[in-house]
Amino acid sequence: MKHMLAAAFAMAGLLGAAPVAAQEATTYSFDGSFEDATFAVENAIVNRGLVIDYRSHVGDMLNRTGEDVGSDKKIYDKADVFLFCSAVLSRKVMEADPMNIAHCPYGIFVTDRDGKVMIGYRNLPDGPMDEVEKLLDEIAREAAEG
Repeated sequence: MKHMLAAAFAMAGLLGAAPVAAQEATTYSFDGSFEDATFAVENAIVNRGLVIDYRSHVGDMLNRTGEDVGSDKKIYDKADVFLFCSAVLSRKVMEADPMNIAHCPYGIFVTDRDGKVMIGYRNLPDGPMDEVEKLLDEIAREAAEG
């Protein structure tokens, strides 16, 4: 969750699909609705022959549980994370270092804060994970550019 907050604050005031590398995430602004952005992300993943394992509705959970945890702050209007894996890349990076399992599954997030929609992903460690990060960037960039 921390990476989404850092990414959200890093995006304040930016326009276009230029990448923003926050400490923990890279994000792209999306010129359109949250629903259009999630559709674009889903297509960008599936069109590569990848299967979405899970779509986490993080924004709904935060909005639903805020009062229960003593907060009245609304963080996102909407926020989802798409979780998926690539058998080819996962095998490659885990053969290089079995501890790369810590980064699987891979995720692309979509957020809407006050009508500003963005798409992004968590930055991964340098080395074998560079190829996975390249895939994440291609998916996020394709979805953001429409």
